[in-house]
Amino acid sequence: MSDKVLDVKNLTVRFETDRGTVYAVNGVDISLEAGETLGLVGETGAGKTTTALALLRLLDKSTARVESEAMLYCGEEMSEMSEDQMRKIRGRDMTMIFQDPMTALNPVIRIIDQISEIFRAHHNMSRHDAEEEALKTLEMVRIPRERAYEYPHQFSGGMKQRVIIAMALACSPKLLISDEPTTALDVTIQAQVLKLIKELQTNLNTSMIMITHDFGIVAETCDKVAVMYAGEIIESGSLESIFNNASHPYTVGLFHAVPSLTSNKEFLYQIDGLMPDPMIVHEGCSFADRCKYAKEACFNKRPENTCLNGKEHLVKCHIYSKDIPYVDVRKEVENA
Repeated sequence: MSDKVLDVKNLTVRFETDRGTVYAVNGVDISLEAGETLGLVGETGAGKTTTALALLRLLDKSTARVESEAMLYCGEEMSEMSEDQMRKIRGRDMTMIFQDPMTALNPVIRIIDQISEIFRAHHNMSRHDAEEEALKTLEMVRIPRERAYEYPHQFSGGMKQRVIIAMALACSPKLLISDEPTTALDVTIQAQVLKLIKELQTNLNTSMIMITHDFGIVAETCDKVAVMYAGEIIESGSLESIFNNASHPYTVGLFHAVPSLTSNKEFLYQIDGLMPDPMIVHEGCSFADRCKYAKEACFNKRPENTCLNGKEHLVKCHIYSKDIPYVDVRKEVENA
């Protein structure tokens, strides 16, 4: 048995459409130990959710083409598992909190029935025992027992999200994927939900991938960070290393685009341009068209991972591989 809960190498996802091939995920590596949390950060369209769905094998096989050198869950190769094996793992050992709590619940089925179904499916319990476990699970996320017999429309957005968390953690999974779990919630409820997720994750020693575009959420919940752009992880490392020594021009730009209470600047820093068309294969760096420091090599040659500050901090940028003159990106952006 491997010590790693998840070990993914060179994951690629392509979608075959009528218009052509969409290159959604391009060579992603992910590694997670028990109890660790990885923050997967990037703007909309970067490939974060597609990566998560590929790990759970929930992508439509008629259009999606998923390949990898390795996709190991607790040392077992997931790509070789049958559909029956994956169904047993999903919802029990590997679970996901989906982005919108408003649409993740069945509107015509009572809350208790939706949660007890999990226990009946994965633990072969009787209806009575499954309902009793469902009630305990709801109490775990601080929802009173009497509310269990109500329908989703009788719950607020924050309460619905707590139900989704309860369903995801019902079987004490080894891996939890949270896909922007606070997107539809107001700031106060957002903080409560994040605190609840982190508290339950710690108690259950569950590994977690937190998908988000918010570095504030990453700072509160994560141990490691991977910054994703155009289907690639362009910078990764420990939380401390990324926050203190962000190095890729895109990562530095993201940090400086966040409002600051201490900054006297009149305008926020912005990253010019848009994310590239995922149907176009780039010979060079996918960020080159938007990068202020790009040189000829950036457009003609794909950057490889370069180690910074030890093995744990990796960055894909020609600035650090010495293919182009070195630039102190953080200093340049701060003075911009």
